[in-house]
Amino acid sequence: MIKVITYGTFDLLHYGHVRLLERAKALGDYLIVGVTADDFDKSRGKINVQQSLMERVEAVRETGLADEIIIEEYEGQKIDDIRRYEIDIFTVGSDWVGKFDYLKAYCKVVYLDRTQGISSSNIREKKQKIRLGFMGSSPMIDKFIRESRYVNGIEIAGVCARKEIVKDKSIYVTDDYEELMDRSDAVYIVSLPRQHDADVLKALQKGKSVLCESPVALSAAKNEELFTVAREQGCVLMESIKTAYATAYSRLLLLVKGGKIGAVYSVDATCTSLQKPNSDSWNSICAWGPTALLPVFQILGCEYRSKEIVSYLEKDGYDKFTRISFVYDHAVASVKVGKAVKSEGERIISGTKGYIYVPAPWWKTDYFEVRYEDQTQNKRYFYQLDGEGIRYELLAFCKSIETGKNGSYIEQSVSKAISGVIEDFYRRTDCKEI
Repeated sequence: MIKVITYGTFDLLHYGHVRLLERAKALGDYLIVGVTADDFDKSRGKINVQQSLMERVEAVRETGLADEIIIEEYEGQKIDDIRRYEIDIFTVGSDWVGKFDYLKAYCKVVYLDRTQGISSSNIREKKQKIRLGFMGSSPMIDKFIRESRYVNGIEIAGVCARKEIVKDKSIYVTDDYEELMDRSDAVYIVSLPRQHDADVLKALQKGKSVLCESPVALSAAKNEELFTVAREQGCVLMESIKTAYATAYSRLLLLVKGGKIGAVYSVDATCTSLQKPNSDSWNSICAWGPTALLPVFQILGCEYRSKEIVSYLEKDGYDKFTRISFVYDHAVASVKVGKAVKSEGERIISGTKGYIYVPAPWWKTDYFEVRYEDQTQNKRYFYQLDGEGIRYELLAFCKSIETGKNGSYIEQSVSKAISGVIEDFYRRTDCKEI
């Protein structure tokens, strides 16, 4: 029996894919198809994949051409698979000619002519573009503009901000938010935190989907109200915390929830930076609080028993440093955030079997370790992080708009809990000062 293997993303499966699989099948008696995993695609820079791994696997299965489907998850897997499955022929499209010649040492390599004029990229390009407007006073806008260019389907509609913030002078800039919304299908908002709820509400009421930098609102009630309006308007409202979209962070959550370190009893996270405060500056709790609180609420849940907020405040109420401690029924958590105090920006998740250590800066890490009492069992995990997770976040936002299903990696309950903690900070509930 002649065994054949081929690999691909198979996003938005089309006639060209089917023809390639048909010709691969004709090369032998048994065809194995490797479908690339989401994480592996991201590591290769393919962030515009529209369908989930399971959707793509099912599409290949439905062709009836694959005798076996496997998942490609890491660099070098092709050699392992060829050996494991005793493959006779490796085949792939002719646009990869020469790329896989190194596999000739293990089996026959055949490059098949592609069906001309058909590709998933073309299909994605032909889909209606989303005109995205950017609103706010933060230099984050420039990062989002830059990263949006990596995502198919986004057209930059313009920016409502001070002109000096926008480095690309070819982009339309206005100081009129209403005008920006008229030019846009959706908006990214990074205005001052106290303005978020009003800016988000205006956009939603005009039927615009919103990606808003966290916190979405400075109270839990206002947060809930905004998500209710989004549902009523048929719009997408997503909270922007780029860490949530980093591959390493997502994989870490899966490992924790899968019991890799046993029952979790403690989550500790620190986020600090040294920045000179000014009238437009975000304070420590707004700038770093949402990021630090994210793993606490996503791992331990939002129903804590008690909390204590301790801050070092200036006379105007600006917090230079804040520590928040939580007590749950079976766990504790602690976050430290500061814009005038510097500390090691690490994260530690402690469990009954072991613990996870994420080195600084943990909020944009591409590496973490699972550590045990028996150090020989320790394991390191590496994942490529492009654009600090921003481009993946923008992709999820666009896909949510296209499908009408909110694909946020941040649950609404977590968003509400973050707003609730920040609300208590401003109301000085459960708070102490130093």
